[in-house]
Amino acid sequence: MNAAQSVAGRRRLSQAELDMIVTAHEKFVTGKQGGKRASLRFMQLSGLDLSFRNLTDADLTASILEDCRMVRTKLDRASLFGCDLRKSDMRQASLVRADLRGACLRGANLAQADLTQADFREGQIAIPHPRKGLETMRHETRQGEVDEVNFSGATLDGSQFEGVSAFKADFSDCSLRGAKLSGANLKEANLVGAILDGADVKGANLEGANLSGAVMAGVDTSTARTSGASMNGVVGAVTREALSKAEELYNRCLGNQRWCQTGGKEGRAARLDGEDLRPLGAKLKGLRLTAMSAKGACMVGLDLSGAQLQGANLQNADLRAANLRGADLRGAKLTGANLTKADLRQAFLSPLPLGPTRQTQANLQSARMRYAMVQTADLSEAVLDGADLRGSDFTGARVVKASFRDVDLKQVQGLDFSLPG
Repeated sequence: MNAAQSVAGRRRLSQAELDMIVTAHEKFVTGKQGGKRASLRFMQLSGLDLSFRNLTDADLTASILEDCRMVRTKLDRASLFGCDLRKSDMRQASLVRADLRGACLRGANLAQADLTQADFREGQIAIPHPRKGLETMRHETRQGEVDEVNFSGATLDGSQFEGVSAFKADFSDCSLRGAKLSGANLKEANLVGAILDGADVKGANLEGANLSGAVMAGVDTSTARTSGASMNGVVGAVTREALSKAEELYNRCLGNQRWCQTGGKEGRAARLDGEDLRPLGAKLKGLRLTAMSAKGACMVGLDLSGAQLQGANLQNADLRAANLRGADLRGAKLTGANLTKADLRQAFLSPLPLGPTRQTQANLQSARMRYAMVQTADLSEAVLDGADLRGSDFTGARVVKASFRDVDLKQVQGLDFSLPG
C-alpha cells in the first residue's frame, strides 16, 4: 500500500484536492463548462470541511467522513451509502432523498437538516481488505445507525428508518410525517414535540422514549414496545366529535368574514377557544378573521397563509407547523402560543392602529417559536419577551422597537436590528 492510501485501502484527500473536486461538481450541477460529477467513493475525508458546498447527486459511497464539517451542505439525492459520518456537523444540511443506507451517524449533529424521504435502512457494505485494499473485498450487512444523533428541529417527512438503531437520538420538535419507523430501536429517544402524523411505528422499540407533546394522529402504537415511555400531552387523532363540528366551526369563520365585509352589520367575530381546527386544513387560507378568538385551539399544520388575523386572540394556541405566510397578525395576541416550525415569512406582526392616537402591539410573550421561519416578516414594536426562539430564522425581518427581554438570541439566525422600520 502506498503513502497516498490510508486505512483499509481508502485514499486520503487533502482539503485542497477535495475543494477542486467539489468546484468541478458544482459546475456540473449548474451546467457550466468544465463540470464533472464528483466520485468520492471509498475516500478518507475525515475532518475536512464541506460547509455551504453543493454536492447534489454526488457519490460518496463508503467514504469516511468522521468529524467532517458539512453545515448547510447540499447533499440532495447524494449517495452516502455505508459512509462513516460519526460526529460530523451537518446542521441545516439538505439531504432530500439522500441514500444513507448502512451509514453510521453516531453522535452526528443534524439539527434543522432537511432529510425528507432520506433512506437510513440497512445496507450491504463492501469492506476493503486491510492489506490488499480494494482488490479484495468482503461484504457485510450493516444496520443503519443513528444512535445519539441530534436531529432536533429537522424535517424527516417520509424518511425510511425501518430496523434502524436510534438509541437516545434527539428528535425533539422534528417533523416525521409519514416516516417509516417499523422495527426501529428508539429506546430512550427524545421525541418531545415531534410531529409524527401518519408515521409507521409497528414493532418499534419506544421503551423509555419521551413523546411528551408529540403530534401522533394516525399513529398505531399497538405493536410497539412502549413501557416507560412518556406520553404526556400527546396530540392524538382528530376525534369524531371534532370532525362532526368542523362544518359548524367553518361557518363561524365565514360569519367572521361577513362581519368584516359588512362593517359589523352581519355575522360576528368567531369564537373558537379550545377547539380542534385541524379538520379545516386549508379552508381558512386568505379568510378575513379579524378579532377572531381561538385561545388554546389546536391548529397544528393549518394553512392560514394570507389570512387577516388583525387583533385575533391566539393565546396558548398550538400552531406548530402552521402556514402563516403573509398573514396579517397586526396587534394579535400570541402569548404562550406554540409556533414551533411555523411559517411566518412575510407575516405582519406590527402594531394595529385603533384610532388617531391608539394602537395595540402584537404580543408574542413566552411564545414557543423554535425553528420558526420568520424571514422578511414585519415585527416592528412586537413584544417577544421570554419567547423561545431557538433555531428560528429572522433573516430580513423588521424588528425596529421590538422587545426581546429574557430571550436567548445566541441561537437565532439573521436578527438585524438596523433594518428600517
